[in-house]
Amino acid sequence: MASRREFLITGASALALSVAIFKSVQGWVGNVQQYAGIGLHRPLDGPLTPPASPQLDPVAHALNRWTFGPVPGDYARVAAMGPQAFLEEQLDPEKIDDSFCDRATARFAECWWEPLGEAYEEDAEYLPPILRRMAILRAVYSERQLFEVMCEFWSDHFNIDPGKGDCRYTKIADDRDVIRTHALGNFRDMLRVSALSPAMLWYLDGRANVKRTPTEKPNENYARELMELHTLGVHGGYTQHDVMEVARCLTGWTILAKKNDGFSGNLQSPFKDRAKVVFRKEAHDNGAKQVLGQEIPAGLGEGDLDRVIDIVAAHPSTARFVATKLCVRFISDEPSPAAIETVARAFADSNGDIKTTLRALFATPEFQASTGVKFKRPFHFVVSALRATNAETDADRGLMSYLEKMGQVPFRWPTPDGYPARAAHWHSTLLWRWKFALALANNRIKGTHIERKEFTAALGGEAALAATLLNRQPGAEESDALLKSGDSLALLLASPAFQRC
Repeated sequence: MASRREFLITGASALALSVAIFKSVQGWVGNVQQYAGIGLHRPLDGPLTPPASPQLDPVAHALNRWTFGPVPGDYARVAAMGPQAFLEEQLDPEKIDDSFCDRATARFAECWWEPLGEAYEEDAEYLPPILRRMAILRAVYSERQLFEVMCEFWSDHFNIDPGKGDCRYTKIADDRDVIRTHALGNFRDMLRVSALSPAMLWYLDGRANVKRTPTEKPNENYARELMELHTLGVHGGYTQHDVMEVARCLTGWTILAKKNDGFSGNLQSPFKDRAKVVFRKEAHDNGAKQVLGQEIPAGLGEGDLDRVIDIVAAHPSTARFVATKLCVRFISDEPSPAAIETVARAFADSNGDIKTTLRALFATPEFQASTGVKFKRPFHFVVSALRATNAETDADRGLMSYLEKMGQVPFRWPTPDGYPARAAHWHSTLLWRWKFALALANNRIKGTHIERKEFTAALGGEAALAATLLNRQPGAEESDALLKSGDSLALLLASPAFQRC
């Protein structure tokens, strides 16, 4: 009997043969191409009026920070509705029609929605590239831009490298059920789901955290990162004693193994239960604990997990740590203490409601005054260039190679801290940014294409192209440089103004 993977390969070959046989049926071929992500230029309809101001105005600022960069026509649309209305629209992503993005990612839908147990039927190297391509395609094509920005933010916050062990099979489910389900929800809920995510249990060794004898010491890896990276922060006031007490609280949670489960000689449960998270009471330390000065009585069993999550999620250091990271992402690399305090208060008062926290952040005077000071990380830069030029892309190796050279392939950071947020880490990527700009402008990236002449004409010419890409009117020196340039589009994409947001 053919394996599921072999069946899919055979099916893909049959589809390719069918396309060749019936290529004269243009409508049918067009549908197949759309399913494959081919020819997905966003239609240039509606007003394409670029900004008229020589400075980044509030509309341009909102688009720069709440999205991965505007597409042609975004400025006119948001200017008509107002930034605040646009924010509320983005904070309710389920009501936004995202069918265009759905078409771009349709080829991966089966793998994205398959039950976790079935993921183990895939080739070990098959799923991580799908995860990475999905991240790029969604960032480029989705209308739910603030949601995608927050998915990237939380993916770094709860970073998992799919290259470790079974994470290659389980990370798609983590992205689907932890990050994307809770990205604009409640922090405490996301934290708890992450703690019991099969991918996180693999990545930070929670599945091996057991205490079956009085002398056995629990594995502290996840407990330490839970406090240092996910909640309180490295200077959040916890001690080594707190780390060990949290590790004791979390003993006994594990994943059904592919072979022997290591507890009672039991073999793995049926296929559908593969990678199922279970609590082994015989491997749990059921004694009394003390975490961050709070007593956890003996005998709670698996209830220890919720007590720990409640304690760390509600801790003042967690509010400040998360607020600082959000302010770095949306305001500046060194946000003011006043802005951090405002955001931390909103986070704490709302019990970790992410939408409430973001509203408070975007209402700060510090956010309003921070136009053009953020240096785009490589992923942001590449995606913003694709969006600004109305590019079509398959997000495959041609594009991925540039992200590799710039150092930010999605889901490739090996340590639990996630990709660095501050600009200093990324200044060394400038050469490859310039090379990418030149290659994109001249259609030299395999699998990625722009209709340069048609796109420029639709915008209204070179001057409108410059204003659209810069999100403002170019200055006199910029206009002069563009006139003298042999490739104005490449120069715009490589310019310091486009590198910032």
